[in-house]
Amino acid sequence: MATPRPTGHPGYSETLPRVAESATVARRLVRTALAAWGLEDQMDDASLVITELVSNAVDHGRLPSIRVIVSRPTANRVRLGVVDRSKAVPMMRTDSNGDQLRGRGLVLVDALTERWGTDLYGWGKQVWGELKCEPAR
Repeated sequence: MATPRPTGHPGYSETLPRVAESATVARRLVRTALAAWGLEDQMDDASLVITELVSNAVDHGRLPSIRVIVSRPTANRVRLGVVDRSKAVPMMRTDSNGDQLRGRGLVLVDALTERWGTDLYGWGKQVWGELKCEPAR
C-alpha cells in the first residue's frame, strides 16, 4: 500500500506473516519503493537491511504478523522499518563467538545505515534503519 507523506514521496507498507519467507516479499517492497524514487543504487544495502530487520522480527515477535514500512522522512533519507508486537528491545551483539551463526544481524544493520533504532509503543515496537541517499533529480 502507498500513502502520501509530508516529503512528497509516498510511503510503502505491507503486513506480512511472521515467517522467514516474508523477507522475500519485504525485499520486493523495498525495491519497488526505491525504484519509484529513482534510488536504485541503494537497493543492495536496503535489501540486506530489511532482511535483517525482518529476521529479527520473525525470531522475536509475538503475534503471527509483522508490518514492513518503507518511507522517506526527508529528501535525503530512506527509512526501513519492521513493526512487531514484542516490547523486547533488540541489542546489537558484538561478541565474537565464531560458533554462533545467528544473532549479529544488527551489526550489519549498523554498518549499512546512517543510523538505526527502536521506537517503542504501548503494544510493541518498530525497529528501523535509515540509509542516506541523494534526492532523485
